[in-house]
Amino acid sequence: MVDQSTEDIILKYALQNAFQFNGKANPKAVQGKVMAEQPALRSNAKEVLPLIDTIVAKVNAMDPADQKTMLERIDSTLTQKKEKVERVHKLPDLPGAVQGKVVMRFAPGPSGPLHLGHTRVAVLNDEYVKRYDGKFINRIEDTNPDKIDPDAYDMIPEDLEWLGIKVHETVVQSERFPFYYDLARQLIKMGKAYICTCPADDWRKMKEESRPCPHHDESVEVTMEKWEKMLAGHYGEEKAVFVVKTDLNHPNPAIRDFVGFRIVTSTPHPRQGSKYCVYPMMNFCVAVDDHFLGLTHVIRGKDHLNNTLRQEYLFNYFGWTMPWYHHYGLVSIPDAILKTSTVGKGIKTGEYSGWDDVRLGTVRAMAKRGIQADAIRAFWVDCGIKEVDIEFSWETLYAYNRDRIDKIADRFSFVPEPQPLDVCGVDHLDSKAPLHPDHPERGYREHHLSGKPIMVFVSEADLTQAIEAGRVRLKDLANVELKAGKSKFIGNDLAILKEKVKIINWVPDSYQSCTVFMPDGSKKVGYVERLPEDEAGKVVQFERFGFVRIGRISPDVEAYYTHN
Repeated sequence: MVDQSTEDIILKYALQNAFQFNGKANPKAVQGKVMAEQPALRSNAKEVLPLIDTIVAKVNAMDPADQKTMLERIDSTLTQKKEKVERVHKLPDLPGAVQGKVVMRFAPGPSGPLHLGHTRVAVLNDEYVKRYDGKFINRIEDTNPDKIDPDAYDMIPEDLEWLGIKVHETVVQSERFPFYYDLARQLIKMGKAYICTCPADDWRKMKEESRPCPHHDESVEVTMEKWEKMLAGHYGEEKAVFVVKTDLNHPNPAIRDFVGFRIVTSTPHPRQGSKYCVYPMMNFCVAVDDHFLGLTHVIRGKDHLNNTLRQEYLFNYFGWTMPWYHHYGLVSIPDAILKTSTVGKGIKTGEYSGWDDVRLGTVRAMAKRGIQADAIRAFWVDCGIKEVDIEFSWETLYAYNRDRIDKIADRFSFVPEPQPLDVCGVDHLDSKAPLHPDHPERGYREHHLSGKPIMVFVSEADLTQAIEAGRVRLKDLANVELKAGKSKFIGNDLAILKEKVKIINWVPDSYQSCTVFMPDGSKKVGYVERLPEDEAGKVVQFERFGFVRIGRISPDVEAYYTHN
């Protein structure tokens, strides 16, 4: 039989578990504690388990400060948290790495600012460079003028700085074209390249069939003459390409002869204009730059495996030593808008407010929402450089972020869809709540309410539940009873919480209007208690709603939802 003592035991362990885990108790953990103390209850599991779920739900709906207060009333020894053992996140050592000699690179295309997908390789490279006191190169790979946003040249370094990444050298590939041209000439002289003027589809078909195109074995002199004609603008787009010879019998058709340079005349380069008409392809300039910039270690996704095999031919032809290349598994990021071309169009049409629109997966959107840079770093370090594919976990990132912001975020009351509630039977009420339950030294939020009746605002959903329940506690203010649409003050004793009375948020009539922008594009509109001006730009917790970053304080509050 389930009696009052059983409910008291469940409440005790639900409060303890919630206290230990940031205000959220786990029914399974509570069940284990209860059954351990009262083994006889196992035979009444059908009655006990639903009761545990009910009590845990009520405890989880409480504010952490109220949970702690009630737990201390029941058993103060249970509020003594155990020392938390910090989990150490560490990457494996780099093979052959020498302290002070490691050189690594991040190689973004300037199609827009960085998004979450970019942060993985940027963070991993930075972690290793810092470990070995090495050099971090930011190499802007801007050899495709069709996919360049001129603002990205400035936005990418800004994003790296926000991520806490120290860049030692910046290299812009479009400033190195003459250097690439000279290397192309050397390759021609070696007999390792040719100029193909076949239709592109014909060339691909011959390659797939392991047949050389008619230009494959032309003399060095003929090839060099064609190359200089390409540079002089003699050929139109798609009329000639510079091809690096590999092995036409390679079992993987993708590795057989690959294009090293193409002609581009229809799109001026944002920085170089129409100065050049021959553009290097990624596999050519990446191999060249990895060598001449002194790269020692390169980590990138396994979608580059074929590129590594292609680039290996260039290293062998020139007699260069290859860096250590490692290819980690691919990552999919669900529920994220990442594609810069899509976002760029959306910004132009007004669909998105900018690159920091909170619906996006950009670094700027993460910062605007209050996601901390070191939470992103911890996520990727924890993922490591394993070769298995993974799916990005928002919940894991939020857990890392919660660990960081929970300690610093002040608490405030926010009421969405506010409805007025008149409190009768009293003409003066005082409320005093800490800005942070674990740091009373930060100060308190104090409200002194008066009137006949006293007016506060609560959410429409809370008001409906309160009317159904009959009694509620206005958090840190008063206990009230609701009858016939009226609210009556019935005291301030916290013991009422043992009777499973719901705690609801409220704001005084000195509220500020507030709009919270959600990551799904929706908005939560309501009232918030007045915020100090210095909270602008900071992450705070709207109690029973979630963490938000305050965008502005006046004339109305604008905030961006972080997570729960």
